[in-house]
Amino acid sequence: MTFNDIFKSSFLENINSVSYVDMAIALLLAFGLGLFIFLVYKKTYQGVMYSSSFGVTLVALTMITTVVILAVTSNVVLSLGMVGALSIVRFRTAIKEPLDIAFLFWSIAVGIVLAAGMIPLAVIGSVIIGVILMIFVNKKSHKNPYIIVVNCDSHDSEKSAMDYIKSNTVKCVTKSKSAQKGSVELNLEIRLKDDNTDFINKLSDMQGVNNAVLVSYNGEYMG
Repeated sequence: MTFNDIFKSSFLENINSVSYVDMAIALLLAFGLGLFIFLVYKKTYQGVMYSSSFGVTLVALTMITTVVILAVTSNVVLSLGMVGALSIVRFRTAIKEPLDIAFLFWSIAVGIVLAAGMIPLAVIGSVIIGVILMIFVNKKSHKNPYIIVVNCDSHDSEKSAMDYIKSNTVKCVTKSKSAQKGSVELNLEIRLKDDNTDFINKLSDMQGVNNAVLVSYNGEYMG
């Protein structure tokens, strides 16, 4: 193949397959909506350690998906090659928070819809999804589970502590119990009657109770 054959190739004919105006508009909207997704993720995050890199990934993923779909929609042959190329990609990063999966799919979906030219659907849909996530994820409830760790010095003080806890909670379930000479440690899962946690102060002041710790619990971690 000579140098002239390269310039005669149909490869150069694809340069103007997507107009610069369309590219600029799609990428600007992808950046704006990706930033919106990032802000919603930041406001609704409830994990142990917040990762700013994941938030930036959401913005980048929205823009990258837009670029890929713009290329695919402009060339049928390229779309078939893209399917084959992406089918061999494997991601090994573990998703620790189930809600993170929703944000990843949200970013990809917005990129696809924008590149397809459905701008109102992408904008209005993102706003609605963001509002719903802000309402439901940030909703606080006193019915959320808590874990109480109580250390007592005898069976009698253990019984008094249990009676006091049950009288101040809706539900109390013993998760574990550790006993040794002169010390009994209880791990209890409870549901509060309201948002008031002052009863834990009185519990720690009870006769025979060495200490009492109250922590929130979501099934995966305590903190």
